[in-house]
Amino acid sequence: MAGADGVEIRGAKHRALISLLATAPLGRRTRSFLQHTLWGDAGYDSGHQNLRRALSDLRKILGEDFDRILHITSTDVEIDLDALRFTGDPHRGAFLEDLNVQTPAFAAWRQKLRDNPAGAATLCARGAITQSPKPRITALPLSVLGEDPQLRAFGDWVAEEICRVLSRSSLYSVISHLSARAMVQRMIDLADVRDTLDVDYMITGTIRRYRGDCVLDFDFLDARSGVIVWNRHFSCPEDSFTDELPERLINVVVSAGRTIADAAIGHIRDKRLGDIADHQLVLGGVSLMHRPALRDFLRSQELLIEAAERMPQAPEVHAWLGKWYVLNVFKNYTTNRKRDTQLALDCTERALDLDPTSSFGLTINGFVHGNLLKRLDVAEARYCAALEVNPNESLSWLLRGTLLAFRDNGQAAIEATDTARRLSPIDPFGYYYDSLSASAHLAAEDYPRALALADQSLQVNDRHLSTLRTQIAAMYFLDDIEGCRQAAETLRRRFPEFRLDSYGRDHPGAGSKTGQRVLEALRASGIR
Repeated sequence: MAGADGVEIRGAKHRALISLLATAPLGRRTRSFLQHTLWGDAGYDSGHQNLRRALSDLRKILGEDFDRILHITSTDVEIDLDALRFTGDPHRGAFLEDLNVQTPAFAAWRQKLRDNPAGAATLCARGAITQSPKPRITALPLSVLGEDPQLRAFGDWVAEEICRVLSRSSLYSVISHLSARAMVQRMIDLADVRDTLDVDYMITGTIRRYRGDCVLDFDFLDARSGVIVWNRHFSCPEDSFTDELPERLINVVVSAGRTIADAAIGHIRDKRLGDIADHQLVLGGVSLMHRPALRDFLRSQELLIEAAERMPQAPEVHAWLGKWYVLNVFKNYTTNRKRDTQLALDCTERALDLDPTSSFGLTINGFVHGNLLKRLDVAEARYCAALEVNPNESLSWLLRGTLLAFRDNGQAAIEATDTARRLSPIDPFGYYYDSLSASAHLAAEDYPRALALADQSLQVNDRHLSTLRTQIAAMYFLDDIEGCRQAAETLRRRFPEFRLDSYGRDHPGAGSKTGQRVLEALRASGIR
């Protein structure tokens, strides 16, 4: 539970006191109510002293904010409800389950709130729109006009396929189409779907037959506002519907992913940290982390640190912050490599402390060990553990492919990165997949494909150091010396601190055959 400016209230009686005040009309409770509820039948004098001591403790915790947040009279205690934020998620565990306050009156009050989840959810929403670290999305089974059991089955399968592909991303919480199925048994009401499934976005639509084709129309809705953000239309031959549909749906799910990412960036623009919703905070931070401008990258750190403070029990938030520190070192932005390497390790270990089976946490921890600490065996073990937990963890496949490239196992690296790209067609940061796939093809000495992927990646993000190195090396071994030198000039202009000796010393793949080729190409291009 947090007070002003993110001050966390930890003591059991202090948290209980704040919780009691937060549930009262206007945030005001009488002293006698608080004394009886928190200290029971200890007697008026004892209860009075205990309450006074608790308020004195809160004054020490809150400092100068105490008088702004709490207003004390001889009969009442009142709290500013706008200054509160409850940590945790009302959908994960019982309300205040870790609070060991035994008085009967407090236990009865707490049980009353537990019996009314909506009340607990309202409390937890104070100070933040949601405690979920990721936006929530679902796909409703497509509607069918008339009675056509085959089309109904097709419409249900379409929703299932969309949810399946969306769930491969670590950026979204996907509500199963099975939960959504009950909502379409009657006339769809947007508010009903939003409130019942607690989603931020939804995909809905219709399916019909026309001249031997199945015709599908999709709408992507912002569930909070009811606005239709975009729609898509396509058709499939009925006799090959199940074969062709998965490929046709890629456009729908890619559009959904990009729209959610863009909405997060739009939401956070020019807003104070305290005014940003939790799920927009995380996705906005992740989105800005992958943008080329340094100012966006630095803003990303602010957002992710705030998210980690708001949601200390969410392992994926700590893992994303760990990835930020890895990229800060790997992009050559850091002013203290040793410190940022340790912070990356601390963040990912925190994520694994919270959930040792988190495939994303295992993946980013492997990223730290492989790319910063050059412990390739540890990195490989983490990636394998992540894939054992979740064989569809695309980032594990991608980073494992990079590790294989560091070891000059080019063909296996290509297979791993191709698997990653196949599993993550909706990733809004596809340039990163293109970049690491280019490295895999470079290790396999497939220079034309390496160059094509590097060029494709740079069209989206032209400030990615690793991609520029790959582009220079591919051009050099394709005998495009002039292009190689021009690319090197671009690298020098964008990363003036880059030096060959630091690359040779710090890069985990520099000692490999592929790494030595990159050094040869960089040297020939004029970089020193």
